[in-house]
Amino acid sequence: MRQAIVAGKFYPANPEDLWKELDNCFKGIAIDPRPGIKGAVVPHAGYIYSGRVAAHSYAVMPVADTYIVFGPNHTGYGSPIALSTETWSTPLGQVGTDRELAKRLAGSMIDQDELAHRFEHSIEVQIPFLQYRFKHDFKILPVCMGMQDEETAIEVGMEIARAITDIGRKAVMIASSDFTHYQPAHVAESNDRYLIKAILDMNVNDLYNRLYSKNISACGYGPIAATITAAKELGASKAELIKYATSGEVTGDGSGVVGYASLILE
Repeated sequence: MRQAIVAGKFYPANPEDLWKELDNCFKGIAIDPRPGIKGAVVPHAGYIYSGRVAAHSYAVMPVADTYIVFGPNHTGYGSPIALSTETWSTPLGQVGTDRELAKRLAGSMIDQDELAHRFEHSIEVQIPFLQYRFKHDFKILPVCMGMQDEETAIEVGMEIARAITDIGRKAVMIASSDFTHYQPAHVAESNDRYLIKAILDMNVNDLYNRLYSKNISACGYGPIAATITAAKELGASKAELIKYATSGEVTGDGSGVVGYASLILE
């Protein structure tokens, strides 16, 4: 069992309080699933800072058999590219992993390794959003990426798309990523929108070029690239920015903010 490790930190540990927090995240946002969505980009900060931004993607996310959640590895533990097959627990209950899909990835560069996930928050914070929207009738496939270079991210995306196609799984990819970290608000938004242009164009090579040219501190660029790659392989042809905001809009301090974006690929 993969126990929740940031409950009480990034989101409430009490189930009722967590549900209320999620209600607040979705307040005023219409739940309007779009069946063509193959992928999404969502932030992974504390819900008070980025929860409403994330809710914009989850509000339009369609029902699927499996949600493949790509997250960056902030801790350095475990295999460079690691999937989890454990059941994941949050204050809202337990979610099983798609072990059949995981088996299809055996022999690829994606290892089964729980250590990479044990202390990592970027994937965990997405699970309550899925539970809020889809109750318990779904599975997840968590993939933690310590290696995020372009070649690796493309290969990961291709392997995931192949496995999904092989077993005919209805799946949605979720890239867990914040954008610029701890820059003045006007700098963060300028850099982030510059980087987001490559996501809107679904151009992985341009994503890396833009990331490096301005040294943008988006933490989940590998998960974003893997999601773009897999989504395109599965038929996505366009992307849309649904919501952008910074932590400064919550704290009232624009001197050093983190950027958050919700995008969908369909």
